[in-house]
Amino acid sequence: MQFEGIYTPIVTPYHDDFTVNEPALRATVDHLCNAGVHGIIVAGTTGEYYAQSMDERMALMVQVKDMIADRVPMIVGTGAMRTEDSIEYAKAAVDAGADAILVATPPYAYPTGREIALHCLAVDRAANLPVMLYNYPGRMSVNMDEETLDRLGRSPNFAAIKESSGDPNRLHMLARDYPHIGLSCGMDDQALEFFAWGARSWVCAGSNFAPKAHIALYQACAVDGDFTKGRAIMSAMLPLMRVLEQGGKFIQCIKYGLTLRGIDAGPPRRPLQPLNKDDKRELEQVIRTMDTAINTIIGVRQ
Repeated sequence: MQFEGIYTPIVTPYHDDFTVNEPALRATVDHLCNAGVHGIIVAGTTGEYYAQSMDERMALMVQVKDMIADRVPMIVGTGAMRTEDSIEYAKAAVDAGADAILVATPPYAYPTGREIALHCLAVDRAANLPVMLYNYPGRMSVNMDEETLDRLGRSPNFAAIKESSGDPNRLHMLARDYPHIGLSCGMDDQALEFFAWGARSWVCAGSNFAPKAHIALYQACAVDGDFTKGRAIMSAMLPLMRVLEQGGKFIQCIKYGLTLRGIDAGPPRRPLQPLNKDDKRELEQVIRTMDTAINTIIGVRQ
């Protein structure tokens, strides 16, 4: 599988009692498919997998696969603290009909490069599906280093890496030294740089509520090679990205952004709390300004 395009780590809409809001989930899936995203990721960080039970996560895989109805590929996150649990998620992903899996470093344990590789290989063996690796040291505390990547060359399933370190040197290293592993942008404010270095996909939480803007940047840079247009689009998106990243309110902003599009994504699960009125007002203004700028750049009438 070649990872090409915009992959949305879908939110999990909740009712006020924190049960899954299935009609809102279906509406989100339809919204994304109709907007033209290239794949949907279940059980990413944006989906709040860390706050869900194993049974809930496995049920969501089946529900979302049914809702997608083969319109786009479904990728399932296998993130967990224990390798044994990640293996179970990988097996469940196969049973649910997933097209690929997302494999991250187990958090908290501080595994070595060799240990990360052995974890990934064990999950790979359980699923035998295309794999997108997920390097996110900001949450996992360690990088998937060269030893990890060299060892993972044993399996052809490792097709891409979502790079979320924010380190330009890692971007350069991956593009130069590991061209056989597809480069996927996992750091939203560096999307332009990723595309310049050959990335063919972008895993972007903001595409839950702003798929048009994210698809426009991908189209301009990765498909058309028009980086002048890409810079204009990126410039219009940067204020939103700054708001999303500030103050540890990322998931809350994504869910409220989707709510502004008419799909009630509900509150985040605890320990997170919903946005306050000032945060909501700021996000609303930034999205409104971005929408106007993007429509002007891509020639869409208001």
